Amino acid sequence: MTTPVQFYFDFSSPYAYLAAMKIDELAAKYGREVDWHPVLLGIIFKTTETKPLVALPLKGPYSRLDLARSARFHNIPFALPTVFPSATQHAARAMLWIQNQHGSAVAKQFARKVLQAYFVDDVAIGAIESVVAIAQQCQLDGPQVEAGLQQTEIKDLLKAEVDHAISLGVFGAPYIMIDGEPFWGFDRFDQIEATLKNGKI
Repeated sequence: MTTPVQFYFDFSSPYAYLAAMKIDELAAKYGREVDWHPVLLGIIFKTTETKPLVALPLKGPYSRLDLARSARFHNIPFALPTVFPSATQHAARAMLWIQNQHGSAVAKQFARKVLQAYFVDDVAIGAIESVVAIAQQCQLDGPQVEAGLQQTEIKDLLKAEVDHAISLGVFGAPYIMIDGEPFWGFDRFDQIEATLKNGKI
């Protein structure tokens, strides 16, 4: 029996947004499920001693060009948000709470809507009220989601997710693992597909 693909992402990562729009469809093509893991790149970047790509000298302007080009190439709607990057702990905690209460399918639906709200509609996803409103679009109870994402056990669960990701070597997003084989970046999808199709390449 095949094991699920592991997908690590941050709600503020534009390349992770692009990957999120494709990863489940690609995995399903080869009979795989995908486990989604929200992480906080701000914490991970403290470990790697780096900054968001768009904030780096020389790389920043190129990355803005490449993001727009990559989105066009894959026919994915995209616009870099006005406030970028954004705090994402509320969205990440909400996703974990939804996953615990309603299952992974609903949690993924919520996650995709948050990513689209941020990278298509320029919604300020760092605000709790925005996260709750998106949850309500998934027919979830807003006050329950708001209370759930502030539970101590959910905060601890997100911290554990981030710590576990770092222990596995996750240093950016999207970060995808297939049977223990790591792939970093949306531009690795050809290699990801070859691995899903043929095994380790």
